[in-house]
Amino acid sequence: MLASTLSTALFGVDAYPVEVEIDLSSGLPGLKTVGLAEGAVREAQERVKSAIKNSGFEFPNRKITINLAPADTRKEGSGFDLPIALGILAASGVIKADRLRQYLVVGELALDGRVKSIRGALPTALLARAGGYSGVVLPQENAQEAAVVGEPTSVLAVNNLSEAVEFFDGLRELQPTQVKLTQLFESAALYDLDFNEVRGQEQAKRAIEVAAAGGHNVLMIGPPGAGKTMLAKRIPTILPAMTFEESIETTKVHSVAGLMDGRALIATRPFRAPHHTISDAGLVGGGPLPRPGEVSLAHHGVLFLDELPEFRKNVLEVLRQPLEESRITIARVMGTVTFPANVMLVAAMNPCPCGFYTDRQHECTCTPIMIQRYRSRISGPLLDRIDIHIEVPAVRYKELTDRREGESSAAIRERVDAARRVQVQRFAERGLFCNAQMRAREVREFCQVDRAGERLLELAINRLGLSARAYARILKVARTIADLDSASQIEAHHVSEAIQYRSLDRAHG
Repeated sequence: MLASTLSTALFGVDAYPVEVEIDLSSGLPGLKTVGLAEGAVREAQERVKSAIKNSGFEFPNRKITINLAPADTRKEGSGFDLPIALGILAASGVIKADRLRQYLVVGELALDGRVKSIRGALPTALLARAGGYSGVVLPQENAQEAAVVGEPTSVLAVNNLSEAVEFFDGLRELQPTQVKLTQLFESAALYDLDFNEVRGQEQAKRAIEVAAAGGHNVLMIGPPGAGKTMLAKRIPTILPAMTFEESIETTKVHSVAGLMDGRALIATRPFRAPHHTISDAGLVGGGPLPRPGEVSLAHHGVLFLDELPEFRKNVLEVLRQPLEESRITIARVMGTVTFPANVMLVAAMNPCPCGFYTDRQHECTCTPIMIQRYRSRISGPLLDRIDIHIEVPAVRYKELTDRREGESSAAIRERVDAARRVQVQRFAERGLFCNAQMRAREVREFCQVDRAGERLLELAINRLGLSARAYARILKVARTIADLDSASQIEAHHVSEAIQYRSLDRAHG
């Protein structure tokens, strides 16, 4: 007897259909899987056999061949357990096979027949909608996540193998899982942190507001304990609220990585802070069947690199492509995978190895050569992709004990949203969304400076020692400051503030 079910496998952040063919034939009883199955898929044989028996069904004492087509692509994961079990039961006559090919089926089986959660439920549901299938049958734990795709796709959740068998045999009706997207989005889009908890650091908060308004990358330089991490963690709270499309893109990445933790949707902007011991594959993604790294997990959010000079040089250099192109491409023998990586980079570092070069309360023990060597760990090309360098001084006692509440994230976000709306309108026909994405063409067209501002720029470049590469960055940041002021032209005070945000250029100059 021959039977087949339809399932999915993951490639990058998308799912593709896999036909699970089951053949029962005479011969020595046994079970063999072909079709480039990885370890977890091959181990499905024992899980499926136990699940079928413990669910009250008879396991066929025949030679069983399982083929996963297309046979020339590698398949991994435990999501093939349920379709394999249903295929075996269909091939042995327990299930009517006519409904099996109308649905995509995914799910891991426990030995007692329970259906356990899998990775990639959202990409599977999106494939079901795009492919015109009747729906998707999947574990109960993944139902809310898959249901966000909405109609006409039916998301049918099962708790165990018996429920799936009864459904495909027409003995049980499964109610499609439905979610109220507006309510779900609102409840999921809440942040636990707020800028009103930050004491002092008014200049740093202003620089971060400018960065959020224009989508600029930021480098904070200051002694230990100055509040760099505290500021960074609150940046997502002042970024514009995620759109539904952005939320779906981000959720796909987290779903493929298996990091949904029971959530149906990622509606708050991600904040990822990898340790400086991370490998390049951990940062940008990798592996035999590539999985997303920290850069992609921060898609549409913030990637925070604390102690930036402590990261290995090769790890920092792989950031060039995602920062420039908002995506990361990984080439392997089995194919090329592209992961989304539209992130706002926020980095932090001490001013010197001991950390107290700019601290008035502590004496620095570093020599100029030590400081130069420490800062040179960050390459010029990477530094060139960071628009704003801001010094974060130690907080004074008076500011720490000030009981007045600072400005809230909501108030700051209103100004950021207003500036972003101006930019979206400005770049409506350019495919850009914020000032940080401007290319040389847009800088020339939209960054017109008044005469006083031009004189200030000339002074900065020629006399203050600012590098030539800083010129375009200053103009972009000045454009954002002007947008926050609702000014059509960049004026001298906008340029002056932008120049202040290039502290490392002044130090090197």
